[in-house]
Amino acid sequence: MPIRSVLAGCGGYLPDRIVSNDELSRTVETSDAWIQERTGIRQRHFAAPHETSAFMGTAAARTALADAGATAADVDAIILATSTPDQAFPATALRVQAALGVTRGFGFDLSAACAGFIYALSIADGMIRNGQATGVLVIGSEVYSRILNWKDRGTCVLFGDGAGAVFLRAAKVSDPDTRGILSTHIHAQGTLGDILYVDGAVGQPDKPGHLVMNGREVFRHAVTRLAEAVEEALAANGLTHADVDWLVPHQANSRIINAMGKKLHLPPERVVITVDRHANTSAASVPLALAEARTDGRIRNGDLVLLEALGGGLTWGSALVRL
Repeated sequence: MPIRSVLAGCGGYLPDRIVSNDELSRTVETSDAWIQERTGIRQRHFAAPHETSAFMGTAAARTALADAGATAADVDAIILATSTPDQAFPATALRVQAALGVTRGFGFDLSAACAGFIYALSIADGMIRNGQATGVLVIGSEVYSRILNWKDRGTCVLFGDGAGAVFLRAAKVSDPDTRGILSTHIHAQGTLGDILYVDGAVGQPDKPGHLVMNGREVFRHAVTRLAEAVEEALAANGLTHADVDWLVPHQANSRIINAMGKKLHLPPERVVITVDRHANTSAASVPLALAEARTDGRIRNGDLVLLEALGGGLTWGSALVRL
């Protein structure tokens, strides 16, 4: 029988500090009305000094393991998606491995901006299907508050910090309707790299290391590319819009999310939205939203869930999962 990756557990972590639009408007030339009208964001969480990507990723991973009824002994791989690692090396995934007490297997970081979690999920699924791993933690963890340009009101109001994680377990399947990841689809177009990027890195010490975005262009490409990725996932599995129970999209902008919901003919109550409270947490946004909807009972076992995200690079992708 073929092997499939079963999403056995979910977890999330948000920093204690909540920053409202009104609080931001005291130091940034903006307003609550301006932010909500354009993005749907009301507030976001900002990390304290000790809340690094590794710290938050570890907390989310612990919750995901507990949700799956698993322990550190069940983990043989950790893939962590982040654009804000604690260090250039070792990988943030290995800091998480040590903190969890995982003593075997391997781990590495992955950089695909806001699409990072979908990329990481795709790689983990491939490793499980190929027999390279049987229990994989897939984590998205970000501290974007540390790379924002506070003089650029067009970007600094959009992002927040947090982490989300899932635990994937290998399982033999005899029925195509069995739980698990049905398929993943990832893409990139490097020629569009300059419409959303961070101006700097360890290898460029003369750069400020701030996020830079052409919002109009990102929005234009997002709707098109995400729609393509959604249709690709459905076609690959011989399914239609009517088969999808839930859409869990990247939480970047309420207008993009609403547009995707309409394309799938899903009522608003079947689209998971956290952007109003979390803002854009980049690679953490999809697993955070998924964990919230699982924890509050909206998404149940047997539901068919479509995940999608687009980020700098440009990178984008989708995943179809039966919970």
